[in-house]
Amino acid sequence: MCNSTPSPLPEYIYKILPSSPAPPVPLPISLPLSALDAQDNFMHFSTSSQLLGTLRNFFSSEAQVYILRVPYERVAKFVLWEDTKGKGPDESSGRWDVEGSRGFFPHVYANAGPGTGDRGLKLGRDEVESVGMWKKAGEMWSPKGWPFGEDVPKE
Repeated sequence: MCNSTPSPLPEYIYKILPSSPAPPVPLPISLPLSALDAQDNFMHFSTSSQLLGTLRNFFSSEAQVYILRVPYERVAKFVLWEDTKGKGPDESSGRWDVEGSRGFFPHVYANAGPGTGDRGLKLGRDEVESVGMWKKAGEMWSPKGWPFGEDVPKE
């Protein structure tokens, strides 16, 4: 697995949550880990240019999702930018982007302080700037309905 920090760095990275259960309002100090994050021992994030591919490959059956918008600077020191080339989809950090066209993905490692988080990982009100609900437009995910004003995902 390669590690390559992009330039320029993104202003935001995004965590996708399924439609159910909805994230609590207000967000707690730490949300529960997804099964995939717990399995891989890091939290999977996407940049805006990676979101549509992630949605189409992992959330295709969802009619809507919640997007957690995280300012990159809040988690930067815990992020490894990783390419999962050579991995199968069921392996840790499994690769679905077989052409490598989506670039390196931001993975957050061991960011929880003592007594917080789950397995050393924490994502909650201190990291997340805002939460948006994104509804699928028709049969496939598209930029339509993006819940934030800027950083619109591109095809």
